[in-house]
Amino acid sequence: MTAKNALDLTRNRSRALIKAVNAPMKGFGQLSAAVKAGAALSAKEKEYIALGISVAQGCDDCAAFHADVLRNLGATRDEVSDVLAMAIQMGGGPAVMNAGRALEIWDELTA
Repeated sequence: MTAKNALDLTRNRSRALIKAVNAPMKGFGQLSAAVKAGAALSAKEKEYIALGISVAQGCDDCAAFHADVLRNLGATRDEVSDVLAMAIQMGGGPAVMNAGRALEIWDELTA
C-alpha cells in the first residue's frame, strides 16, 4: 500500500469513528484545536513534535498524517530528517526502524 493510499484510509477510518463515537471524537478534535491554538510554538514546530512521537510510538498512520501536514506547512526533507534523528536518539533501535519508514513516507508524499 502506498503512503497516499494509507493516508486516505486513515482519513476514512477517522470519518467512520466520528460517526460511530461522535462525542469522544468531537472531544479529541477540541483537544487538537486547543493544543494548536497556543502561540509559544508554531504550527510547524508542533507538527515536528507530533512526527517525532509518531516514530517513537511506531505509528505509520500517524507518521503519514503528520508528514502530510508538514508538507503542507512547507517543511523540508532536511528539517524532517532532523526530527527523525532526534526520534532515533530518544527511541533507540526501534525508533531507527520507525524513522526509516517515516522517511520513506515523506519521500513518497513529496514525490
